[in-house]
Amino acid sequence: MSQADTRALIEGAVQRFEEDVPALKPLKLVFRLELHARGDAPIWRVELPGPMVSKDPGADARVDVAIPRAFFNELARDGRLADWVEAYEHGHVRASGDRQIIRLVGKVVERQLARERSH
Repeated sequence: MSQADTRALIEGAVQRFEEDVPALKPLKLVFRLELHARGDAPIWRVELPGPMVSKDPGADARVDVAIPRAFFNELARDGRLADWVEAYEHGHVRASGDRQIIRLVGKVVERQLARERSH
């Protein structure tokens, strides 16, 4: 997969996640995305809002997100909020860095899931 294809896949995943959790759309954040593959872990810098995606070490990132490439490809193409949550709960998606931001995103996601269940 080319860098342009990967960039488009990341942008699409972020946009779909924002559609699923509209309260996160105004969030200003830079995160570092590591896509682990066999012997390789390309690093991408993702800036929100946007998303603005670049192949960069993301030195200014406040949160690091790591996910195996195979899981990312599947989630980015077809994943909805519940799929991302399940992948996080099973350890396929790992987040580290600024605990306040991670906690904030978690609370917003929990509220969104609760709203979806009540409808």
